[in-house]
Amino acid sequence: MLRELRIENLLLIERAELRLGEGLNAITGETGAGKTVLAHSLDLLMGGKARSQIVRPGADEAWVEGVFDLPPGLLEEPELAELAARLPQGAQEVVLGRRVAASGRTAAFLAGRAAAAADLKLLGGRLLAFYGQHEHRRLTISSAQLDVLDGFAGAEHLALRERYRGAHRECVRLAAELAELRSRDGSRERDLDLCRYELSEIEEVAPDRAEEAELEAERERLRHAEGLREAALGALAGAAGADEDGGGAASALAAAESLLHGVAGVDAELDELAERLAALAVELGDVAGGLRAYLDRVEADPERLSEVEERLDAVDRLRRKHGGSVESVLAHAERCRVEIERLEGAETRGAEAEAALAEAEARRAELGGRLGEGRATAAGPLQERVAAELGGLAMPGATLEVELAPHPDEYGPNGRETVELRIAPNPGIAPAPLRDAASGGELSRVMLALSGLGEAAGAPTLVFDEIDAGVGGETARVVGERLRALGEARQVLCITHLAQVASLAPTHFRLRKETSGERAAATVERLDGEAVVVEIRRMLGGESGGEAADRHARQLLKAA
Repeated sequence: MLRELRIENLLLIERAELRLGEGLNAITGETGAGKTVLAHSLDLLMGGKARSQIVRPGADEAWVEGVFDLPPGLLEEPELAELAARLPQGAQEVVLGRRVAASGRTAAFLAGRAAAAADLKLLGGRLLAFYGQHEHRRLTISSAQLDVLDGFAGAEHLALRERYRGAHRECVRLAAELAELRSRDGSRERDLDLCRYELSEIEEVAPDRAEEAELEAERERLRHAEGLREAALGALAGAAGADEDGGGAASALAAAESLLHGVAGVDAELDELAERLAALAVELGDVAGGLRAYLDRVEADPERLSEVEERLDAVDRLRRKHGGSVESVLAHAERCRVEIERLEGAETRGAEAEAALAEAEARRAELGGRLGEGRATAAGPLQERVAAELGGLAMPGATLEVELAPHPDEYGPNGRETVELRIAPNPGIAPAPLRDAASGGELSRVMLALSGLGEAAGAPTLVFDEIDAGVGGETARVVGERLRALGEARQVLCITHLAQVASLAPTHFRLRKETSGERAAATVERLDGEAVVVEIRRMLGGESGGEAADRHARQLLKAA
């Protein structure tokens, strides 16, 4: 249902906020008070075109925003998949918005994000159905005619339609999956060869981050082997001497140690220094041993250097090819394994998808056939019931025809056929499509008669404009009672001049136009208590303080 409607700077309405209720909502006001503007605001939310000069004079832009509850399962429809992706997971309401600049340019918004007017028309048409005189509204009825027939056919039929919709969605999904598999058949072997080649290339090199660091260090040693050897030889000569007779720092330390040993025990301070000198001699011996061992290992090895550089070059090529790091190379290898498995199983999955699609299509055909039979069975009784209903709504002699035709695509989201309702408003006139044959008031009454029959289906909010055209007296009361009964299953908004209709509405809004100087402005207020009595009395044509009109207004409200 439509929870809130906010309007700013739309012709006469500078600012208005309507918090709508469940069931029947009446919108009343004197002629010219701005009820048409309110209707146009709903038109905008449904993706309709903005009228010229719709922005209030002096304002830069007009704004309309509606907060709607989302019916369960609505976003599961394939046609709404793209719009559903824009909403938070598990969203229970959605905000539709429309901005109109003074220049005439418009912008649409869905859940606070930019959208197209077509998006509002697609989603708004499932949330709200508008029945009135304007062509945009009349054309929206074509999407509701199937819902009317299915609702009349009953709850079991609607449940069958939901099962058909599920089967159709599955057919669409499987057909898309199969088409993708088939489109890739031509490139499958090529993709397989590429993945296998790249995987074998990586597995052959088998890059390892730790090994790479070790190889880089070894390459540096091999590249500078001669320099390292010369440095080590010089260091060894300085530490232990250049020949077997000794020399170097080791020989000098030994002589110093011998001198201190000759006076050991005389002075404790010198003895401590002698111990430190002995430790240095031991450490120097260890360093010399390490240098000798290093010299045994270090030698120029061009062949080994070539091997190391070749290995590092291979790793570097893979890095540059697959992301710049060893980790990205290994991740690419894993992706290749997954893709190879998928491509190798594509043929099997294709056969499985074909079998699943055939099974889903058979189920859809069976459900579609039953759905069509139910519609054909319900068409005749619906025609009879609507003719009787229209007689009570000041359209005596009006008849309705239900025309079923094969769906142009053989199968559609709602069945194997399309439905067109054809109306003859007066006896002796050939039936014509509903959108072409009825005036605004007649159209509203026809849709009221249709919507009040059977189970609720289609948009959860219905808006009736000009439903009271040419209606008065007892018929007006009948119209009001039908609207209120319709409001037991759905939300109904009715823009009306009839006190008999307004008195039956649990929620009542009044538009009032006020003129100050050369400018006029309309305000919208929700009425309660005595204010409702005053408005009903005004609609009855009674003057303020008129006892008869006051009594009549209270009687109408009491009878409600």
